[in-house]
Amino acid sequence: MADVASIVQLVNSSYRGESGKQGWTTEADLLDGQRTDEEEVTRLLQAQDSMIVLCLLDGKILASVQLEKHSEGAYLGMLAVNPVLQNQGIGKRLMAEAEAIAKRQWAAQKMLMTVINLRYDVIAFYQRHGYARTGRTVPFPTSEKYGIQKVPGLMLEYLEKRIDPLSNC
Repeated sequence: MADVASIVQLVNSSYRGESGKQGWTTEADLLDGQRTDEEEVTRLLQAQDSMIVLCLLDGKILASVQLEKHSEGAYLGMLAVNPVLQNQGIGKRLMAEAEAIAKRQWAAQKMLMTVINLRYDVIAFYQRHGYARTGRTVPFPTSEKYGIQKVPGLMLEYLEKRIDPLSNC
């Protein structure tokens, strides 16, 4: 099994705290606390039709993304790149690999994700890679397990991307 502690450390350092401020994906202005924990990562790794795809260099995890089969297609979440390595195309390549896996293993025709509605830069990044805003939102989880809101009323906005399951044939 993947090194759960290393995945948790990567995800949390990419999204929260002082280390996250080194990269552009930080949520530190919106949320305090953790982004994930070992219990959640273990659950995602052990769940049927769920995986965490890793980008490794010399045995070290540079980036990770969670991928899960859904009735509507495949859900892509927790895309995390080491903050000091961001803006080098690693996230873009890992996202493309996750989409290819979803097509290959699950014949997915649509990718889904949620993004904090106030993360305009992140939404714009995904739009540049073919994702579209759906207009559908849900409240950000209130459990401290996912972070402590600094800004009240945060929402998660759904983005989606149509993919052709046969485009790699």
